[in-house]
Amino acid sequence: MNRLFFRFFVVVMLSITAATFLIYFVFARLFGDPLEDIARRQAAGQIFLIEHYVDEAPGDEWLTRLNNVREVSPVRYDLLPLATARARFDGARRAALDRGAIVLDVSERALYRRVDLAGERYIGSNDEVLHAQNLPIDIGKELKKELLRFVIVALALLLPIALWSRSHWRALQSLSRMADEFGAGKLSARARLAPSEIVYPLAERINDMAGRIEALMGAQRSLLHSVSHELRTPIARLEFGLELLDARANDPDLRRRIAAMEGDVRELNDLVRELLDMSKLDSAGTLQGATVDLAALLRDCCATLPPSPQDVSCQLADGLGTIDGDARLLARAVGNLLRNAQKYASSRVVLSAARGPTDIEIAVDDDGPGIPEAERDKVFEPFYRLDRSRDRATGGFGLGLSIARKAVLLHGGTLEVATSGLGGARFVVRLPVTFGDSLR
Repeated sequence: MNRLFFRFFVVVMLSITAATFLIYFVFARLFGDPLEDIARRQAAGQIFLIEHYVDEAPGDEWLTRLNNVREVSPVRYDLLPLATARARFDGARRAALDRGAIVLDVSERALYRRVDLAGERYIGSNDEVLHAQNLPIDIGKELKKELLRFVIVALALLLPIALWSRSHWRALQSLSRMADEFGAGKLSARARLAPSEIVYPLAERINDMAGRIEALMGAQRSLLHSVSHELRTPIARLEFGLELLDARANDPDLRRRIAAMEGDVRELNDLVRELLDMSKLDSAGTLQGATVDLAALLRDCCATLPPSPQDVSCQLADGLGTIDGDARLLARAVGNLLRNAQKYASSRVVLSAARGPTDIEIAVDDDGPGIPEAERDKVFEPFYRLDRSRDRATGGFGLGLSIARKAVLLHGGTLEVATSGLGGARFVVRLPVTFGDSLR
């Protein structure tokens, strides 16, 4: 709210300032300098004396009346040669002086006017200029008044704008909170706004969109869960039938074929189990968390890995401490990363972890072929596998990394892939040190 209002305040103030200068320059161009008009009004008394007392003197009494004004006025009146006065001006102001008009010098608080155009006041009066100094001109005072007007206008505009912005900002904050909750996985989140709010139509459209997304996701989870469960029954029957067939088979070639089919059934069973795990993670709103000894959990992940020719080392920094989370999900995420590294590593896999001031970093490095930069975001998509992993030698269904990322996201963390110092891929998990809002 403060940032929005401040930006709006700056825009309004700049607009008012720009409008003020524009008005000044337009009026100066069309009607003359406004500051000179102010100075002329302030010196109106002295101008009146010159035009209606001194100039009205008959014949050669002009100088007499000028001297009378000198005696009673604090303004200093002098006579200057016309050439001297003309040298002080140029352009329109010099032309005004030549035709006998009063020319003001605001900065000097003075005015200039020719005594006479035809030399009728006294001898040589057409070559002299009346110069009045120390006129009661105070532009600073008028500028302060203009500034005060400017401030009053700005406040008169900004206060209603602030009230208007505040009411709309509350509605926008409600939409923002709803979007955050929806993005965090709470698909039932909706914006609750009064119909009088200006963003109410937008909120209704967002709510409709959220409802459709929730229905689609619910249908997808229900279908995935139902299909996975329904597949288990025929898979179990196949396993039982193959065991009976294998027990009665005497042909070695037939036994090999039965063994291959049993391997296919086991692979299908593993796929169903992975799909069920995905479904559970998608439907998990909150975590049933507890305090987890992170170092012990990571060592267990390394110890429970299947045997492989690669060297798997666990390099944990001191002071990892504990973290609030779901130990089973965290172990599943790290275990999936380690098994993925085992598939592609040439000879070495390294699990490392360190605790920082705001987060805990867990990294899995391998010395395999690595992951092309263009593929690094795609490897976390369900069922996505790189071309080199599509053979049966590496196995997998393309779900392990997706499950790992979902488990990390449920803990408020991130999972990214980069280039390892060993030459292969580096998967980095970052978990916040303080994470309790999603744990119930």
